[in-house]
Amino acid sequence: MKMKKVVSIILSAVLAIGLTACSAKEATTEKATEADNSATTEGATEGQEAGDSLEDVVLRMAWWGSQTRHDATAAVIEMYEKQNPHVKIEFEFYDFDGYITKLDTLVVSNTVWDIFQLGGNFPSYLDKIVPMNDFIADGIIDTSNTTDAFLQTTQWEGNQLAISSGVNAYGIAYDPAMFEAAGVPEPTMDWTWEDWKAACLTIHEELGIYGSSKMDDFISGASMGISQEGYDLNFFAPSNDRLGFDDPTMMEDYFAIRKELVEAGAYPDPGAIAEIKDIEGDYLVTGEAAMTWVASNQMPTIAEASGREIKMVPSPRKTTNGPSGSIIQSSQMLCISKDSQVPEEAAKFINFFLNDEEANKILNGERGVSIMSNVRDLLLAEADAAKTAMYDYIDVIGSFETGEVNVLSPDQKVEIEDYYKLMMDQVLYGEKTPAEAAQAVFDFATEKFN
Repeated sequence: MKMKKVVSIILSAVLAIGLTACSAKEATTEKATEADNSATTEGATEGQEAGDSLEDVVLRMAWWGSQTRHDATAAVIEMYEKQNPHVKIEFEFYDFDGYITKLDTLVVSNTVWDIFQLGGNFPSYLDKIVPMNDFIADGIIDTSNTTDAFLQTTQWEGNQLAISSGVNAYGIAYDPAMFEAAGVPEPTMDWTWEDWKAACLTIHEELGIYGSSKMDDFISGASMGISQEGYDLNFFAPSNDRLGFDDPTMMEDYFAIRKELVEAGAYPDPGAIAEIKDIEGDYLVTGEAAMTWVASNQMPTIAEASGREIKMVPSPRKTTNGPSGSIIQSSQMLCISKDSQVPEEAAKFINFFLNDEEANKILNGERGVSIMSNVRDLLLAEADAAKTAMYDYIDVIGSFETGEVNVLSPDQKVEIEDYYKLMMDQVLYGEKTPAEAAQAVFDFATEKFN
């Protein structure tokens, strides 16, 4: 069944990871404060009666993301602490890889932060998430400004695991001035991978820079790539117990394009890609590339970091009139840990984070377009050009025709994605042909379901 409306697509949206998604500075920052020995009525939050005595609470929180995210989230934490003096929040932030490494260590020791951020990787941590059903029923977490369609993006087997921090969609950010300088037409909403390749080659030839900075290869060549082969095709079948396609040659073209561009110097080789640690260091931002892969919620950050006009278009398609393969997705979610001794206090902060309008003026939709209507309307009314472009882009992707979309990834995805990336490296280093790599990925993925 084909769907054209945003809400319909959101109903089938997966929690993305942004496994490609957003990375941050390698260095970690930790803020720790010590709770006062006693709470007083001075810290009574709005709605509390004078004379109430509140016990001191210490919450631990962590996330990954860009420097913009770090600064904004820390400011909101400070705002919450001022309004709730009995609460102190110790926080840490990382780049994505560092975050997952730390999280996995805490999982083993049963000391996961009270509040922690997850994306499309959430199925790996189900045993550590406290569902929010009861907090919503008790009014501790207010969902009156959103809809079931948005809430379903973060549900699992009838449980509200979390509430999406925002929705986004992947695409290509580019510098229009660089395209003009190279004599290359700007991308269109229905451009193809061949168009992308030609633009990369010409930009490199004319300007001596990369045509594109790094892409998310697995999404481009596999999960989105298979969906671009035909409506109702998915890399993973909606049942999540098998692959959703049976022709490995569908993956060959992306392997071949990437190899051609690296060999031409129009795309960074694996060593150069490893030098990109965060959005601020992306080659588009530094002026060493004309394009990059981006999630829509990263657009304001990448525009600010570059200091130039940056535009965004959908990812290239395999054919102009074919499926785009793009969908609206939940970006991240803040979860409550089963290791927490104060889950209700964690729920109160998450409610503030999602619903408070002053807090969201600071957060400014950096994690994606808010699913809360009051926040969304507030931010859109005050949005600058980059923010407006983000909102407009969500509308564009929401208008695309799509078939049945797999809403969740199976547990096998992590291993399969890692293997796909290994095969990409082997293609780039001449150890495998695109056809051999595509067949190897198909065989490996099929075996994982047997």
